Amino acid sequence: MASRSPTLSREARDSAAEADANPEPGPEVFCKLCLSEQPSAATRELLSCNCVFCTACLQQYVQLAIMEGGGAPITCPDMACQKTGMLQDSEITSLAREDQAELYQRLKFERGVKLDPSKAWCPVLECQAVCNLQPSTEGQPTAASCPTCHTVFCSGCRGSWQDGHTCPERQPMMSPSLSHESRVHSDSDSDVPIKQCPMCGIYIERNQGCAQMLCKSCKHTFCWYCLQNLDGDIFLRHYDKGPCRNKLGHSRASVMWNRTQVVGILVGVSIIVLVTSPLLLLASPCILCCVCKPCSGKKKKKKRKKDLNQPDSSTS
Repeated sequence: MASRSPTLSREARDSAAEADANPEPGPEVFCKLCLSEQPSAATRELLSCNCVFCTACLQQYVQLAIMEGGGAPITCPDMACQKTGMLQDSEITSLAREDQAELYQRLKFERGVKLDPSKAWCPVLECQAVCNLQPSTEGQPTAASCPTCHTVFCSGCRGSWQDGHTCPERQPMMSPSLSHESRVHSDSDSDVPIKQCPMCGIYIERNQGCAQMLCKSCKHTFCWYCLQNLDGDIFLRHYDKGPCRNKLGHSRASVMWNRTQVVGILVGVSIIVLVTSPLLLLASPCILCCVCKPCSGKKKKKKRKKDLNQPDSSTS
């Protein structure tokens, strides 16, 4: 009895090769960055928020974020993302070139050191080691020692620490061991340059500008002085009374102009709704007729087919 050959026939091998060379296209996915339909094989889903974009757009977005972000967390490119997801390091490494991925990690580390009040760079240019700062209970600068070159410097001005040293900048340092209530109270009394977002806890540095802050990480809006939530305060009434009165950082005219713009947008939207609603009511019969007309046409065709089939059955 002849045994079956384990090898495939030539026709089976050719069909398998054609199937591998021409795979069946999967369902297309709409990319919100390039505003076009892309095959699922050319798209990628973010791990943190499950948003889907085409790989080419994500690569360009990541490269631009690395060059202009300064080491900040790369968030989801969709501004309407409900989960406000952030790209993980593994995703950034796979989407960016090797040199850009290394640049992002270096910028991310430098940014973390800069925004962390408990860390600082060694002032010696030949050293540039990361030093741990231990501010005093009063929040005043203290002596810091470099673990590499053992240089003792001021934690506030980074100058050489000597007996009787007085910091010229007198920058108040925020102790990470303080509770949230005490931190809010101390921050409302003095305008420290670095504070934490009351929602996600990330460190934020304010150089200049208004007191209405927007966290880039969690998109939370708050007051810089008292850390109060300003997400729903579109008219900025928080700065009309209380301890933060007239501390917005803008003139009264600019605040009024902002409120006028908001009111104008709301009034414009309401006017459009009022104008279009009667037109929609008047046009609703026409719309219903247009919708129902194809259905009536299909019914007529079905009746004609039945009428044609009845004589045939009778003759048979």
